[in-house]
Amino acid sequence: MEDLIYENYEVLEISKVDQVCKLTETTKKVITEISLKVMVNGEELVSLLCLNQCPEELALGFLYSEGVINAYSDVESISYNDMLFAVIITLKKDILINRQESLRSITSGCGKCYTYINPLKQSQYCSIETEKTFSLNTILQVMNDFLTSSKIFMEVGGVHSVLFYHPDYQILNEDIGRHNCFDKITGILLKAGRLDLASESILFVSGRISSEIMTKAVRLGTPILVSRSTPTTAAIRLAKQYNMTLLGYVRGNKGYVYASPERLAL
Repeated sequence: MEDLIYENYEVLEISKVDQVCKLTETTKKVITEISLKVMVNGEELVSLLCLNQCPEELALGFLYSEGVINAYSDVESISYNDMLFAVIITLKKDILINRQESLRSITSGCGKCYTYINPLKQSQYCSIETEKTFSLNTILQVMNDFLTSSKIFMEVGGVHSVLFYHPDYQILNEDIGRHNCFDKITGILLKAGRLDLASESILFVSGRISSEIMTKAVRLGTPILVSRSTPTTAAIRLAKQYNMTLLGYVRGNKGYVYASPERLAL
């Protein structure tokens, strides 16, 4: 798998000693990027720019996040064609894609051509109603461990990471786009039949929280989202609208709570 995740490039390394700059030939690992086609019922629905890892889970998670499917049982068949970089999915006969679902290309930089919840799918995005509380001490400790847990980032760089944390079940995933990490985790939970754990779990993310990221967390149904970086104003509004606890700039023993602090146990 490693030769698919990165390639070795001949580069020049810059160094400076005693005010003198120097260029030295060396080899550097560079993260790879593919354009993954998601073929649904014989047609290309979307092209996702991503890391070449967990393609089926990414496609499943994307379809769930977009409200196309509600369970793994909605899928008749799924396979990955590694020559075409394509996930080929056939849905059950009663699962239809709305005509207004257009072909889209999703960038690796978490920038999509739409950012808010599709009005046609709003009924599938529910307010978080759990009354379960979560220890702030645990959140801070898990975040500290999470920030150094990505082997790909430590060795190669160029990726974001997301951790799905339940005391009895954890998933760590990396990708060049944060949104892909969320979709892969959702796809893994769908395949494993563990989607029910989401309502008692926490999501940790290495980068900023945009409205796009927030919609994926809301759709998954996790009550707490924790970021090393900042949320956007649109993300904060969505967190408040859907009653999700949102933490940002959580580093070391510090951070900020932007929405729904009542779930945090001191």
